[in-house]
Parts: sequence; structure tokens; C-alpha cells
Amino acid sequence: MEYLVRQARITDIDRLAAIGRTSLRDAGHGSLDAADLLRQLVYLPNASLLVAESRRVLVGGALLVLRPSVLAGGYVGTVDFLVVGPGHDADRVTDVLLEELLRSAGNKGCSTVEMAQPSDPVDLARLTRAGFTPAGPTLRRPLAAADTARRL
Repeated sequence: MEYLVRQARITDIDRLAAIGRTSLRDAGHGSLDAADLLRQLVYLPNASLLVAESRRVLVGGALLVLRPSVLAGGYVGTVDFLVVGPGHDADRVTDVLLEELLRSAGNKGCSTVEMAQPSDPVDLARLTRAGFTPAGPTLRRPLAAADTARRL
């Protein structure tokens, strides 16, 4: 099955929030619900909200948020969430979403991408195959920023 990854649109938010309802609800206790926050993030330049679809059906999504870091020597991209709908190939959907997130992070000048270390060993193995390594409670993957890679 072929998966298309693209920037999320405001019309994707309710479906994306429904796919990730359990993981997003458990993640925090802020004043906004997940769908309201995701709607705001669609338009922010320091966030990349992506969706994966197959045959025009949303099957997953991921959020990359950027923050500046003097210690990292540039921006650090944080994968805030990555969700795959039930009944879809989690390995393939995760792979295509991560590939696009890492490309986006490199284009935006990130030196590193990090994410919380999952408790599920299958998810951890999937992220390790994508190049992430444990770094305390997080996983990290160093990147060469897009402009650095072009100069080499």
C-alpha cells in the first residue's frame, strides 16, 4: 500500500485527533484539548504537522516542534507525537512520517531531533531502526542541517 505524507490542513485536525485520542489525552493536562492545540499548530512556522494518507484516508500523523538550543548548536526538533491509525501498517506509516519529519527538520536547520522514549519495545525498535539512540528519557538522532550538507 502506498502512503502519501503531506502538511496537515485545518480540515484534517478532527480526524487526526480521533486517531491519536488515547495517546494525546494522556500526554498532558493543559487548558486546550488536543484538537484545539493542533489547529493552532497548523499555522506556526516553528512546527511541522504532517499527516499520512492512503487512498485519501488519513492513517497517521506526526508533529515536529522546533526550539533553539545553544548547546545543540542550532535548533532541536522535538517529535511531540507520532500516531498511526488502527489497522494500518505501523512500521511503514511510521517510516514515511519519520522520513518526512527528518527532512523537514534538516531543512529548518535542526542539528538534532529528539522524542520521548516509548515504553513499548516494538516502538523502540522501530525508532532505533530509524537512527534514534537512547539519551536518558529521550531518543536522539543527530542531523546535518540542509545548508551544511550542501556545503560538504
